[in-house]
Amino acid sequence: MDTLFEKLKNILSPNAIILSTPEQTAPYLRGTEGINRDITAVVKVALIEDIPAILKLANSSAIENQNQFSVHPICSGRNWGYGTGLPPTDILPVVIIDLSMLKRICLIPELDLVTIEPGVTQQDLYDYLQKNNANYMVPTTGAGPDCAILSNAIERGYGITPNTQHFDAVTSLKGYWASGELFQSAISDLDKSTNPDGTSRDLVDKTFKYSPGPYIDGLFTQSSLGIVTEITIRLAQKRAAFKSFFIKVYNDDLLTDIVPLIQTALRNYEGIVGSINLMDKRRILSMFAENPNGTDQHQVMSLKQIDNIAKQQDTPCWTIVGTIYGTTAVVNVVAKEIKNLFKQIKCKFIFSDSSIIKLGNLAVNNTPRFLFNLSPKLVGVKKQLDSFNLGEEIMLGKPNRVALKLAYWRNPNLPSFNNEPDHVFSIAKDKCGLLWYAPLIPMIPSEMKRYVNFIRKTCPKYNIEPFITFTNLRHDCIDSTIPIVFDSSNPTAVKDAQDCLKELVLEGMNQGWVPYRLNIDQQQWLLDKDKSFWKAVQLLKNSFDPNNILSPGRYNPK
Repeated sequence: MDTLFEKLKNILSPNAIILSTPEQTAPYLRGTEGINRDITAVVKVALIEDIPAILKLANSSAIENQNQFSVHPICSGRNWGYGTGLPPTDILPVVIIDLSMLKRICLIPELDLVTIEPGVTQQDLYDYLQKNNANYMVPTTGAGPDCAILSNAIERGYGITPNTQHFDAVTSLKGYWASGELFQSAISDLDKSTNPDGTSRDLVDKTFKYSPGPYIDGLFTQSSLGIVTEITIRLAQKRAAFKSFFIKVYNDDLLTDIVPLIQTALRNYEGIVGSINLMDKRRILSMFAENPNGTDQHQVMSLKQIDNIAKQQDTPCWTIVGTIYGTTAVVNVVAKEIKNLFKQIKCKFIFSDSSIIKLGNLAVNNTPRFLFNLSPKLVGVKKQLDSFNLGEEIMLGKPNRVALKLAYWRNPNLPSFNNEPDHVFSIAKDKCGLLWYAPLIPMIPSEMKRYVNFIRKTCPKYNIEPFITFTNLRHDCIDSTIPIVFDSSNPTAVKDAQDCLKELVLEGMNQGWVPYRLNIDQQQWLLDKDKSFWKAVQLLKNSFDPNNILSPGRYNPK
């Protein structure tokens, strides 16, 4: 492959970096899914122009049948549970295109818009906004501060800040088709205005999502048709007032009574109430408690263990978490109405500005450290308050790593999340096992009850904890995220986790619950190339990537 490396060196800009030794490429082979792939090299591009150069080289190599290779782009390489940074297949020698050095940020404060390149992480944007005194919220997720914003939007991810659906907030994108040809919108092509320095002004394209003619920007999402080099997104301004609410329901059978109340809140206060999360007891315990099974972690908690920990930490059967954004008057009125709404069921209500939270933080912050060693209950209270405060930061658009603790449930090497810098942590490097089952479910109470029973019955068969979260973005459909957490150093645990996910997916589809995202392994065996939808995708792939050099197998079954 020396010829390939020489060809890459010849076409790349001077500051691009080629990694080719096993030691150099090893970090890119780490994943949380228990899936293995081979890669030949990694190119850390320094300029946008490096991208079409690599694509054209890959195409010419395929046509000439010499030193053929495929390419796979990554932004931060932290697509936890879905493939991390691994390519979907390694049929051909794979060259990873690492876009993490592309970090341009351009804010248009008059329009609440920001244009970013692929390497911009949640933390990068947060630091930029802070430095420029810009009153906006980062579109945060639980994946952590060092995860890229662009890739999450292109994967059609979501969060809990006001612009919940992240691709919906994308107003414009630019990129390159797999052939190496530039893509920009019809509006960009038609706009002849220029800046004083003669460069294209290209402003109106950033303000409007659609162009004359067919909308084809979406072809770049969950596909292998092209590489996105920049997106413009609408940022949510920080509101004058904010409250989060936590509703504790101690009766498991009240699930079917909870759902209509959440629907009412989402309908009546759309645009004021963000997404609402509904989490079961086990999922909450994974945030605050330590795994009671200690070193023997390849087993689920017993009901007795769950009850004991729940009593110690006052953990209910169901916890409802929501956010309210707006003016002070609006937030106060909506908070009061939501509280009255949920009075229809027996529950315990806590607002983020309540005296119990304020007094709790005050007490914990002024308690001598040695007392925590004497009182496990005090330690539990502190963990709950710490998680509460960090969770609220994410709701306000400040990224942090609090949600990553979940990945360490079956990893004894739990880091100190509050005391170490972000760059120390990588759940893949720490050999945490994590897969996701993320089906879409109609927001019908009986349907959700059936689904809960299905998860609680299926997961323990494979020694997987049935952690359940419902993310309610709108009143009609919800996404449930089931984290399959396992010890990736244990081959039996890896097999159990993958078998568990397979049964959840296959049986779930029989019940009408369909995943909205698939990991790189599922894309190979679950998608049927003979179905009309994937036949259409193949026609597009043949047109935009006739030599099949860009991420072969990514949402493109063979």
